[in-house]
Amino acid sequence: MSKNEGTLDRTLRVILGLVLLSLVFIGPQTMWGLIGIVPLVTGLIGTCPVYSLLGIRTCKVSPGK
Repeated sequence: MSKNEGTLDRTLRVILGLVLLSLVFIGPQTMWGLIGIVPLVTGLIGTCPVYSLLGIRTCKVSPGK
C-alpha cells in the first residue's frame, strides 16, 4: 500500500494514539483507551485504509512514488 498521509496528519495521529493509550494506564483506566492503537498504527505506517476507500491523500508525494 502506498502512503496516503502527510507529515502533519501522521504526527497528529501518533499523538492522539498515545494520548488515548495513556487512558488505559492513567486517568480513568478504562479499556476504551485501546482504541488509540488504530490512529497510532496508521500514523506510524503512513497509510489509512479509510483514506484509501475515500480516495483521500494528505501527503505531497505523487501517487506513483
